[in-house]
Amino acid sequence: MQKKIPPPLYGIIFALAMWALDSLIPSLQWLPNVGLLILLPLAIGLAAISGALTQFIRSKTTPDPFRPDRASTLVVSGFYQFSRNPMYFGLLMFLLSWALYLGNILSLLCLPVFIRVLTNQQIKFEEEALIELFGEQYEQYMQRVRRWI
Repeated sequence: MQKKIPPPLYGIIFALAMWALDSLIPSLQWLPNVGLLILLPLAIGLAAISGALTQFIRSKTTPDPFRPDRASTLVVSGFYQFSRNPMYFGLLMFLLSWALYLGNILSLLCLPVFIRVLTNQQIKFEEEALIELFGEQYEQYMQRVRRWI
């Protein structure tokens, strides 16, 4: 099965949807002024994504979400000790930061939908390819490390 939507585009689509919901239904403001609180998930997301990319570079393998079958090494160290998908977790943290900034409850409720969509549209596809490529090694990794965190 060929994937056509890059995972960061899902993040952009959800960010726009969150903004649209906030604009259409501003009466659901739940957190009027979060100030610097938005920086915490933003920093966590940036660390997760950059740390995960660094692990791929060090392992000399591809982070291409469209071609997980081209991976030459199963990366299980660094952020991958805590999450099988730290880059997607990083996107989730960016969206959490955006939801806090918007302060609209509907924006926050978009986050579980984002998790579900990305899991069904991207992560399961990658998992199938990695099981085929790395077999029992990946299956054991799946048992040790959670999909998101």
